Amino acid sequence: MSAVHPKHKVYLYLLRGVPVVRANQVWSTDIAYVRLHRGFAYLVAVIDWFSRRVLSWRISNSMEAAFCVDCLEDALRAHGKPEVFNSEVFTGVLKREDIAISIDGRGRAYDNLFVERLWRSVKHQDVYLNGYSPMGELLIGLTKYFAFYNTEYPHQSLGNQTPQEDHKTSNGGGAMIVDKYRAKERLTVALLSSVTEIEDVRIQSESAIPIAKTGAAQSSREKSSAT
Repeated sequence: MSAVHPKHKVYLYLLRGVPVVRANQVWSTDIAYVRLHRGFAYLVAVIDWFSRRVLSWRISNSMEAAFCVDCLEDALRAHGKPEVFNSEVFTGVLKREDIAISIDGRGRAYDNLFVERLWRSVKHQDVYLNGYSPMGELLIGLTKYFAFYNTEYPHQSLGNQTPQEDHKTSNGGGAMIVDKYRAKERLTVALLSSVTEIEDVRIQSESAIPIAKTGAAQSSREKSSAT
């Protein structure tokens, strides 16, 4: 088993059981690999969890950190600071800006779900259809696509608003952070009570395994009674 270097800062996971109920509460980032006709490119984006808005993005033909840092710096200049940034990269910039750093915790495979959905949309709605060859074509194409995604593409989860509209109004978005390791505890989640209000409600989460066993037992009893 490998040991953590004593000088390596260990960050806690800050989002367990936390409802995301407003814009600029939580941001995250990820990098996607984009295949070109001749070569490939890397695409990085910073996204707001509440509104799904793409706050900034960059492409590069190498994995050097500079284009990722530039992407974050651009998001900060244009949109202010988030309360929490869910990533262990960019720590120097995040510390300088006094932004809380959260890293993926146990069972948090879905924490990058919003960015993964964005990558799926980008690739299936733009990259695969256009088959970009040089980096210049990709840059022009993605500029058009992200403008469309943010300002013209309504999301059902946002009350049919666009990400840009929801980021400005904080009326229709939200994210529910599920903690399957504390299934018996009461967790606070955000539900939309109307187009303009968000209420925090308490729900009782039930473990999926006991439910499955109960359902199986009930089915067996029904079959026995039927015979």
